[in-house]
Amino acid sequence: MRNRPSSAAGLRAQLHALPKVDLHRHLEGSLRLQTLAEIAQEHGIDLPSYDIEYLRRFATVTGEEPDFHLFLEKFAFLRRFYPTPAAVERVAYEAVADAAADNVKYLELRFNPVALSRQQHFPLDQVVDWVCASVAQAQRDYDIETALILQIDRSGSVEMGDRIADIAIAKQSQGIVGLDLAGDEVGYPAHRFADVFQKAREAGLGVTVHAGEAGGAENVREAIELLGASRIGHGVRSIENSDVVQLVRQRGVTLEVCPTSNLQTAVVRRFWQHPLPDLLALNLRVTINTDDPSVSDTTLTDEYMTAMLAMGVTLEQIKHTIMTGIAGAFQPPEVRKRLARWFQKELGLA
Repeated sequence: MRNRPSSAAGLRAQLHALPKVDLHRHLEGSLRLQTLAEIAQEHGIDLPSYDIEYLRRFATVTGEEPDFHLFLEKFAFLRRFYPTPAAVERVAYEAVADAAADNVKYLELRFNPVALSRQQHFPLDQVVDWVCASVAQAQRDYDIETALILQIDRSGSVEMGDRIADIAIAKQSQGIVGLDLAGDEVGYPAHRFADVFQKAREAGLGVTVHAGEAGGAENVREAIELLGASRIGHGVRSIENSDVVQLVRQRGVTLEVCPTSNLQTAVVRRFWQHPLPDLLALNLRVTINTDDPSVSDTTLTDEYMTAMLAMGVTLEQIKHTIMTGIAGAFQPPEVRKRLARWFQKELGLA
């Protein structure tokens, strides 16, 4: 492997130093355990213990048998930690700060305003305002460019999805750039939300859809053809159907691949079985992302390490996925061009 340091520590340092792009990171999966403990104590959240290691077993995947629904259950626990506007603002700010600490230079952070508001019945538009303001402040404090994506839960009503889309459309000037559909893709098909996503696209929002993760390749086809997705969250099971692979390639759809998450949700059983190298070999638009840093106990540097050491991905391919991330960013062409020039220079590709 060319340009690979002789030690794991050397490789980690090299990968940490790379300017990174993360297109698929959930705010609700990015909470610091220390912050959880402090919020719980301050607001009297009823827990048997405020010890960080105790909280870890509920908030982080810690050796459980890989399972998609067990992974999602972590978020039911995490939704207890948004008791005040200040708590929402804090976790949003820290999510951006933590990405910056990993040398992520362009971040698209997604969140479900319903999840952040449910515990205290906050107005959805106010929750979005709090996150937008806090993320804007974090951008000023750290050397990172961040955009936001609002997320719709597949298991929710179409009416709620439409409401979230309207909020996203109305708040584009505050940094909202896209709309996402997430949740249980096996039990809740995406086609119910086709009109919602059409409205979002017509208003200028980017569309990304979780598909081809717990569900098969046909879900990727549905996301592209019926919802107009230009990006697919995960999408790794596209490889199971050659027609879907062709569709992804022909439409120039970007796949937001999250290796550690895919292992923990049992999409793959071993890292060496992950289709990332094959997706790259098929010349698809592939990016590498974290998904949920705190739930998965990972960083983007960790994901790059895993890709290289466990899957045989090269440093040149890692850099290629970073540039693919910029090409797939939900930004106007002139912004993507500016970012591409900067990243090409910093990655030594110019």
